[in-house]
Amino acid sequence: MGWGIAPRRFAPLLCTITMALLFGVVAPPGHTARLKEIATVAGVRDNQLVGYGLVIGLDGTGDQTTQTPFTVQSTLNMLRNLGVTLPPGTRLQLKNVAAVMVTAELPPFAQPGQRLDVTVSSIGNAKSLRGGTLVMTPLKGADGQVYAIAQGNILVGGAGAQAGGASQTINHLAAGRIPGGATVERAVDVGFEDNGPLVLELKGTDFATATKVVEAINQRFGPGRARARDGRTIEVDAPATANERVAFLGRLEELEVTPAPERAKVVVNSRTGSVVLNQAVRLAPVAVAHGNLKVTVGEDLAVSQPTAPLAGGQTVAARQGKVAIEQPQAMLHHIKRGADLAEVIRALNALGATPMDLISILQAMKAAGALEADLEVI
Repeated sequence: MGWGIAPRRFAPLLCTITMALLFGVVAPPGHTARLKEIATVAGVRDNQLVGYGLVIGLDGTGDQTTQTPFTVQSTLNMLRNLGVTLPPGTRLQLKNVAAVMVTAELPPFAQPGQRLDVTVSSIGNAKSLRGGTLVMTPLKGADGQVYAIAQGNILVGGAGAQAGGASQTINHLAAGRIPGGATVERAVDVGFEDNGPLVLELKGTDFATATKVVEAINQRFGPGRARARDGRTIEVDAPATANERVAFLGRLEELEVTPAPERAKVVVNSRTGSVVLNQAVRLAPVAVAHGNLKVTVGEDLAVSQPTAPLAGGQTVAARQGKVAIEQPQAMLHHIKRGADLAEVIRALNALGATPMDLISILQAMKAAGALEADLEVI
């Protein structure tokens, strides 16, 4: 079928660029990596915070309160908490206020008084948050406890203007950031000061890599220091005092480890047509024929103007359907075995397929057993 994307002659270049990007960043087999790059310490992680608040001081670009009653209710509650009581039945018409959600990430070991960056996003129909000020907003964790308080002027990386029914917008105006806009009020106990062993978690489950990590730690710090629980977690005996544990973990993270080779994988984005292959992908000998079937359905309007004396001068319009089918000749291509990624790229480019066609070809290769890799569609 016709996909409406780049012409065929640009496909080899697109495929080469897409796949060569990963080819340039994937390390060759047998490379070494620092332990901090392939593993993390259990419990030492970020925590998401979220809060609901109000942005004030907008230049008429706030929520249309007839459609967002929660903005009016929140404003009344805020005024009531500040000691301002409005007469019963008062109807507010606000244009300079917007209801927003505020999000932030609480890093591990953050202490009260430290500052966090926050993101402010409109949840109503505000046209822009540019120039607004976030009013004091508690930020809560998954347990419902308040861990930070956010407030400050919003920076919006965009601009917009409208007049006479015309408008111009640059970037997105309904969300912005406040650098250092939140103050930590509560610390999260990660249990780092406990006397028990440290637990390392690999970023990917791999029994061979877990074994290599254990061997590297025991070789560097002594036999029996580390032991694998499973293909992802490794238990390491650490000093008892916090100062010694920090120093030990610092040396541990810098330890050079040779991970096991990655699994061969092809990642396909069906929405954008992107195809990414890693270094381990291989192709078995296979023959491929691929052609596009293009069906065009149209309609022409034929107008008839009668000239006979008794026709009454009436114009007759008739619709005529038109269907055209095009199916280019598909040639059978023989693809030899690809021993490395460069050979795989050359073989796929030789087909002259567009990125969207390449997705179908790879799926068919996988079904035929010629693609020696896991095919993941996102």
